[in-house]
Amino acid sequence: MGRDAAEVKEIKMAQTQKTTPLEPSQNEGSNNDSAQYAVPDLVTGEPHLSYFEFWPASVFYFPMKIYGFYLSLRYGGLTLPTITNPLFDVGGFHGESKAEIHTQISEDLYDKIADTLDLEKKSDETIEETLTRGMAILENKKWLYPMIVKPDIGMRGMGVQQIHSDEDLFNYIKDFPVGAKMIFQQLFDYPHEVGLFYIREPHEEKGRIFSLTMKYFSHVIGDGKTTLKQLIEQHPRYGKIAHVYLPRHKDNWDLVIEKDTLYRIAFAGSHSRGTIFKNGNHLITPKMEEAWDTLSKQIPEFYFGRFDVRFNDLSDLETLENMKVVEINGAGAEATHIWDSKTKILDAYKTLMKQYKLMYKIGAANKKRGFTPMKLKPLLARMKNAEDLADKYPHTH
Repeated sequence: MGRDAAEVKEIKMAQTQKTTPLEPSQNEGSNNDSAQYAVPDLVTGEPHLSYFEFWPASVFYFPMKIYGFYLSLRYGGLTLPTITNPLFDVGGFHGESKAEIHTQISEDLYDKIADTLDLEKKSDETIEETLTRGMAILENKKWLYPMIVKPDIGMRGMGVQQIHSDEDLFNYIKDFPVGAKMIFQQLFDYPHEVGLFYIREPHEEKGRIFSLTMKYFSHVIGDGKTTLKQLIEQHPRYGKIAHVYLPRHKDNWDLVIEKDTLYRIAFAGSHSRGTIFKNGNHLITPKMEEAWDTLSKQIPEFYFGRFDVRFNDLSDLETLENMKVVEINGAGAEATHIWDSKTKILDAYKTLMKQYKLMYKIGAANKKRGFTPMKLKPLLARMKNAEDLADKYPHTH
């Protein structure tokens, strides 16, 4: 059965954000004035889905594990990635605490990098008591709903939700694993997101943007007759990976979306959670590289990682205005432009091999500078803990 118009409009407000395309950058000095950032046409002109996009991670990354072992022999240490960014928790490699990494960020950078608050779900507290502590933390900062809540130790967009009320926060805490931390961030009303991968070797004076990924938040458009479930299943891309979208929208499967109404089916900026990634490397400009090199150098001993950035217009990535970094990923980050449906698998592996080589090379250079890599046993324990927690987090919106 369909729902009435009032219900649809209420859900529409909760599910959608601005979706206007970005116009070409008009900044002087741009080396790509004709480049446009618009929602891609997923029906004609290019593949809907590459054949390896949603392979199991154990299959896709198997060759990279072999290559990583070779690099560990070449550069002298299996755990060198843990000091690629030597002041980050575990170098940001795997199982790292986002809250710990945030302690490396100066408050002077909070106008560019999102502030982060953390809350542990303690075993000796009731849900109500944890909620009270959480609300006090938010009130102390004068933060208002809606906001983002996600796991402190997270991966692949797991457990990311937008909360709009104390009730939403209560439900999130209720479903969150005991003994783990969640983190809060303000919701920044910028319509677009990009993954910007920065690399600088310790001896280099200037770093570079290794990868630029444009993210498009998947949505369907109603026709006044078709249910949400049908719109997803009938879409040329979404229908091939319907299992990614349908579980989180189960309560609204029978919802009939009004004609020409946009309903967003992916919120977290993660490819594995259904957001569409497109290669934006052709949009990198000298001004952009200079701006992000300057910002990155203000983070102590940061050499390798990806900034996930919300922004208004492409020119904002050159001026660092009207934008906000919502997450910094360290050594475990990935050049996510490889998940563009047009990418060939050999090109994807070539990119990852270059990335892995630089990761180990920087780790080896930092070891020579006096930093000590984490031992293998505690690293494996951190990785196992992260994997175990991932299975217990609340569902991703």
